[in-house]
Amino acid sequence: MTDQPLVEIKDLKKHFPAAHKQIVRAVDGVSFSIRRGETLGLVGESGCGKTTIGRCLLRLIEPTSGEIRFGGRDLLKLRGGELRELRRRMQIIFQDPYSSLNPRMKAGSIIGEPLEIHGVSDRRERRERVTELLSVVGLDPDYANRYPHQFSGGQRQRIGIARALALNPDFIVADEPVSALDVSVQAQVVNLLQDLQEKFGLTYLFISHGLAVVKHISTRVGVMYLGKLVELAPAEKIYERPLHPYTQALLAAIPVPDPDAKKESKQKLGGDVPNPIAPPPGCRFHTRCPHANDRCRAEEPEFEEIAPGHFVACFLYDKAVESVRP
Repeated sequence: MTDQPLVEIKDLKKHFPAAHKQIVRAVDGVSFSIRRGETLGLVGESGCGKTTIGRCLLRLIEPTSGEIRFGGRDLLKLRGGELRELRRRMQIIFQDPYSSLNPRMKAGSIIGEPLEIHGVSDRRERRERVTELLSVVGLDPDYANRYPHQFSGGQRQRIGIARALALNPDFIVADEPVSALDVSVQAQVVNLLQDLQEKFGLTYLFISHGLAVVKHISTRVGVMYLGKLVELAPAEKIYERPLHPYTQALLAAIPVPDPDAKKESKQKLGGDVPNPIAPPPGCRFHTRCPHANDRCRAEEPEFEEIAPGHFVACFLYDKAVESVRP
């Protein structure tokens, strides 16, 4: 891993039109970078904007405003052949291994389709590449002649991973790649992604619902709430000393698989997630935060670096010194 950012986004916004001329603020001003060779885990509740960010990064959907740079190039200014060429370096692993594979295509055709679209090889070379990719993701090359319904969920996701690797990308958006799988299979897929990253020097944006899944794969972790980043830090800092009350609540919700472990009082979140069409004024988390005060209800906290590499948007902290938590 190097310190050179491969992906940079600045003040990214994506708003969707809703009924009665209203606007859903799915992503509302997010900035971060991903260095070459690292994994940035992006976590948060459903509807917080994680997947929208991943799709904007690949320009599967067009951002409302903001800046996206990939390898130093302004991605939003590219058109036609330039964008097509750059897209070979960016791929996605979809959440649902059932709906992301065409049921009428055999596994070999699914994996080889990117090669055919980008015209990088003839039929014989595509077959050889498909055989190689099936082996890389831990599947028998003979499975190339099977249809998706003949595979288990974990095997289908391995086919999706092989398809993402077909064009030798630099960057992969893993959009909740294990959430639809059995718990026993989740660890296998996460371990596979780690092995592939080490083997091919990949850079990941790993999107997930919970902090437990991203713990072992992420270099850094960003926590989102209602369209905004509320905390971003190296993974070990997030798990050892979370600062934002929302991050603390997410960690407290992780079950401990030990019936003899001492039960500690857990921070519980009250209320529901606010409507993204009309987010609350001030800090968006104040309606559920146990430490909220009048300032939180009136002002929006800045996303600031309060320790080396540790960013948080919360009035319980300033740029240099952590205040005394109630």
